[in-house]
Amino acid sequence: MSTAAIIVIVVVVLALLVLLAVVLPRMRARRAEAQRERELERRRDQEVERHRGEAEVRGLRAEEAEQRATIAAKEAEVERAQAEAHEARASLHERGLADDELMGERDTARTDERIGEREPGRFGHDADTPGADGERPIASSTTPGSEYEQGRRDEARDEGR
Repeated sequence: MSTAAIIVIVVVVLALLVLLAVVLPRMRARRAEAQRERELERRRDQEVERHRGEAEVRGLRAEEAEQRATIAAKEAEVERAQAEAHEARASLHERGLADDELMGERDTARTDERIGEREPGRFGHDADTPGADGERPIASSTTPGSEYEQGRRDEARDEGR
């Protein structure tokens, strides 16, 4: 072989070595960068999943709290209505319109009106005959005050439970 051929071979080999010395680090850097990107993407996905899970849990808690708040609001409405009812009763007592509750007697005019409005046999039996269970009816048309007295006895019995 000639000297020129050997010099050309040596120059080509040196050029390849220089080329490899320059290209290999760049390839490694690109590979490392790609691996970092994949790792970053994996971590992002994990964070997204964690945050979405937390958001779902907190959303469920918020719904539950809203339901409890709705129940509490309904209970407050009931309490407010009861307070208003008591206030109305106090107003009636204050004006003297509920004295019959205090005295244990009914206004006879109101009782007579109510008895006159009652239809005979409205419960499926006459007022003087026993019912299907063998008991007499609560009120009789001959005793206007007995309905009230029976109601008082029923209330006393219910409170004794």
